[in-house]
Formats: sequence, C-alpha cells, structure tokens
Amino acid sequence: MTESRLPPIHPGEILREEYLKPLTMSAGALAKHLNVPRTRIERLVSEETGVTPDTALRLARFFSTTPDFWMAMQTGYDLALAQAEKSDVLAAIKPLQAA
Repeated sequence: MTESRLPPIHPGEILREEYLKPLTMSAGALAKHLNVPRTRIERLVSEETGVTPDTALRLARFFSTTPDFWMAMQTGYDLALAQAEKSDVLAAIKPLQAA
C-alpha cells in the first residue's frame, strides 16, 4: 500500500475559506480592520506570501484567536514544503547512534 499525502494547506487558504468567505468580507476590508496595506492581505489569501509575526498578532486580535494559532499554521506549512523539497538530502543523513 502506498502512502498518499495531501499537499500542505497554506494559512492564506484557511484565512480565505474559514474566515473571510463565511463573513463575506473582502481582503481589502480585513486589511482596513487590521490597519495594514490591502496588498498584504490580498497576497496572503492568494497564497503568495506567508503569515508574519505582525500579521499573526493582528489576525489574532481581530478574530479572537491567538498569534500562536496563525504562526503554527505557517510553521507547519513551511516545514512540510521543506521536508518535501529536501527529502533526498535528509534521507542521506545517518542518525546519531547511542554509544
């Protein structure tokens, strides 16, 4: 049986699908609420950029979540991409053996 993995989910997809769409809120409207440039949120929800600590703090405040929620999502996404990209290199590293 082969293992099938789904691609990692970008935090921008979560923001777009789970927050903005149900609220029928545009990226521009959210940007106004967060007091950030419209392009920052547009690029995030189009999955062109990731969540920064500053954005995580603002999203957490606005949506009554935590900054850790947003940063953990970004970290998980980044690690999944790096692991896929570096799988051959990582496989060649021999783990330390206890003496």
